[in-house]
Amino acid sequence: MKTVVTERDAFVLARIEADDRVFEVSFETIEPTDVTLRFLRDDERVGSIYNDDGTDRTMARLTTRRDGDDFIGVEVPKEFVTNVLDTAIEAGRITDEKAAERYRLRVL
Repeated sequence: MKTVVTERDAFVLARIEADDRVFEVSFETIEPTDVTLRFLRDDERVGSIYNDDGTDRTMARLTTRRDGDDFIGVEVPKEFVTNVLDTAIEAGRITDEKAAERYRLRVL
């Protein structure tokens, strides 16, 4: 799998690419909860990372504006999620570092 997580222009770009899936999101900040990371751009949620089956599967989803579809979701490895979270913290793009640490303990 090829991954890129980097600060670029006014956003953080997070992309993962495999033979069977691609996920890419750019965000200004991450809003963490105990089990979810919400990607925010212009104070609107544009996607999230959440756990589907307890801690077995970590899913990433993008919010869409298409009729009938409210999101597109793919499974992502926890290493990718760790990289996204670490990059957001290092870049100062996290809304609550204590909540991020709780997320890390519960999910990663």
